[in-house]
Order: sequence, then C-alpha cells, then structure tokens
Amino acid sequence: MCPRVKPIQKLLIANRGEIACRVIRSARHLGIRTVAVYSDADENALHVAQADEACRLGPPKAAESYLKVEAILEAAKATGADAVHPGYGFLAENAGFARAVAAAGMVFVGPTPGQIEAMGDKARARSLAEAAGVPVVPGSRRFGMGDLDDLESAAQAVGYPLLVKAAAGGGGIGMRLVEEQSQLRKVAEATQTMAERSFGDGAVFLERFIPKARHVEIQVFGFGDGRAVHLFERDCSLQRRFQKVVEESPAPGLPAAVRDRMARAAVDLAESQRYAGAGTVEFIVDAATFEFFFLEMNTRIQVEHPVTEMITGQDLVSLQLRLARGEALTDLVQAGLMVRGHAIECRLYAENPDKMFLPSPGKLTELRLPEPGPSVRVDTGVREGDAITAWYDPMIAKLVCWGQTREEALANMAAALAETRIEGISNNIRFLRRVMEHAAFARGDVFTGFLETYRQDLVG
Repeated sequence: MCPRVKPIQKLLIANRGEIACRVIRSARHLGIRTVAVYSDADENALHVAQADEACRLGPPKAAESYLKVEAILEAAKATGADAVHPGYGFLAENAGFARAVAAAGMVFVGPTPGQIEAMGDKARARSLAEAAGVPVVPGSRRFGMGDLDDLESAAQAVGYPLLVKAAAGGGGIGMRLVEEQSQLRKVAEATQTMAERSFGDGAVFLERFIPKARHVEIQVFGFGDGRAVHLFERDCSLQRRFQKVVEESPAPGLPAAVRDRMARAAVDLAESQRYAGAGTVEFIVDAATFEFFFLEMNTRIQVEHPVTEMITGQDLVSLQLRLARGEALTDLVQAGLMVRGHAIECRLYAENPDKMFLPSPGKLTELRLPEPGPSVRVDTGVREGDAITAWYDPMIAKLVCWGQTREEALANMAAALAETRIEGISNNIRFLRRVMEHAAFARGDVFTGFLETYRQDLVG
C-alpha cells in the first residue's frame, strides 16, 4: 500500500486558469484550504479570486513565474501549504519539481518522480510499454543531439510516412511529419534544435505514421502498490497541429473487444510501474483495422478529464487528493465503474480558425456561457472583462455536454454552443458548431486528419 501521510490542510496549486479553478472546487469540497499563485499578468485572474490565499510569482513570462520552481516553493513555505497540485502543463510532468516539493517536506499530488521520468521520455516509455506486453508503433532507436548516424537506414526500417518526435516532448509539441527520404535529415535536425531549446533535450526518434488514424486514450488510476483501475476511454481524434479540440467518450464505433484489450493494456502498463494517481495511456488506432499501438503516457490530469467524469460520476481531482493524503480508496474498484451515457467536450479558444487557428489575444468584452446543469458542464478560468493574454494558452473555456446517447449529447452540445456568446476577440465557436453539424462527425467517422480533410466545410 502507499505510505500513509498526514492529512492535507492547505494545498498550493502550481498552475493558473481553468485547471486551477477546477482543483480549487474539489479541494474546497474536501475541506482543504487553497493557495493560488500568479504572474503579474494574472494578478486579477479568476483563480486568484477563488482561492483562500494567493502569492505573486513574478513577471508574465512563464520561465519567470509558473515555471520558476524556487518561487513556487517559496510561496508554499510562506503560506504554510503542506501539499502542491501541479495541474497540467507547466511543471506538471517535471520530475525535478516533484522531487523538490517532497524535499521541502510537502506532498506532491501526483505520481512519483521516478514514474514521471520513466514516462516523460517517450523512447524509454516505449520500452517499458513493450516490456509490459503493450503493442507499440514501429519505431527507431533514440538519436541524441547531433547524432544522426544511420538515420536513413532506421527510417527505411520504420517505413514512410513517419514522424520525427522529440523524445522529451509532449502535447503534440516536437512532432513533425516526413513523407519521403529527401525531407528526413533536414526535419530531424530542425526537430533536434527545437527539442533542445524547448525541453533541454535534443534527442529524437522515428515512429511510423498511420495515414488514417484515431487517437484514443484510456484513463487509469493507480494505487501505488501494483494495482490500478481504468475509467474507460476517450476519443481525442479531432486535432489541429497535433493538439486536441474535441474529445468524447465512449469512442464512437470502437468495437467492444478492442476497447477491452486497450483498457487491459493500459492497466497492465500502470500496474507494471506501480503507478500512483491519475494518468492517461494514449494509443493510436488504425481507423480501418482497429489495430492499436501505444503512443505515450501522461502522468497528470488531462485537459479532457471532465469527459470521463461525466460518464462515470467520478471526481478525478478529488481522487488524486484523497490518495495523496493517504486514503485507501476502497470505494474505487473496477467492478463498480460503469459507463453512463455519452459525453462530448469542446475547447473554446481565442483563435482564428480562418487564419490557421492563429491565437487571438484581447479583452473579453462579452462572455456568455451556458447555464451548467445535469447535461451541461462549463469549466473556465476567465470572466467577462478579463483578457486572454499572449503569454499563455488561449483557451477560454471547456464545454462538456452529456446525453443518454451520442446523438443526444451532440444535440446538447449544439444547443450549448448556440447559447455561447464571445465578443472582443476572434474565437472558434462557429467552427465548433460546424464540426458538431458535420455529417461525417455525426456518423462517428472521426480520425486525426478530420479537421484538415474537411477544412473547407468548417472554416470561412
């Protein structure tokens, strides 16, 4: 079993925006006081207003605020926080940060530093998945910075088209498509340079690219003692620039036998690592054959976690906090987890779909979101009058709609988007409405190239 720890009295949330607000809700429900941190750009942000206390970190630049480990630890000490929740992004999958939190005598709400390291390096994660019997996409060895010996022969073995991927990357960052050998070396060198600059590690590897693929992920929760459960799957195939826009559960048209094998593989991987807490095992699925391969494991809460919460009735953030404070979680058993209905999430962004989804920072002169209820959930970190700055991710809110069937969930989402009004900045509401209304999406023909394939139907 996980070692017992003292009850968490005060939680510092090392993040901002909607995920900080989301964590505050669950912490408050558990009777835990919260501490928000903020950069100068976020001094008047919603998460700051909602927390019990708040501490300034520094200037707007993330490297001088939300990525500054020393400043976050100092804020935690100054406020008497005994635990830290990293949210997603920023330092959420930084093993050094997790170690620093523990060394300072506080609880890190997440997996162990070793587990973060093991899954954070994509090449190493592939090896661990293979060892656990999880199928992986054909790929190459790791090519360190400046080391591109035998690159072409490795590519021939993997097969074209292929992806050049940063070993330490995540969230679609550091991933480039190569369709023929003439492009290979130039793309590999550029990806190494970008990876070194972005992650401090220029290593890359090659991976087979499946032309018509689906992105399906399994939500897992590990107890840290070799046991784990899954909370079913999410289809995250609708993406632009390898980043998700629409997610749903259950995955439409996925055969039950494939779903079961994928879930079992995800649990096997989590159990092999004695994983502790919430995690997501991502798979690429051949849309034609339903053959699936391990993609990566994210050792944190996901942006799209509300989809899972809507169909299972579970509060994943609450489960994270309860495990972190030493609860046995005897109520969380596989036999007790069931899918109820269907849920779809749309991410509302301050961006211009007509201009290649270019971010559109500015003031939200009007923000009208649907009224939350049993079939509609709204997660946001902004209010009318707030600014979406150029410093951070331009997400405005997440709309999550539930229905007894996928058709009902789609109808509820269409209605929720119709109710939503955003003025002052460009946004993707019209784009999302067209996605929901598209015949191919309605029949469940989803794949990672969907938005590009039907671009002319969705923009303009």
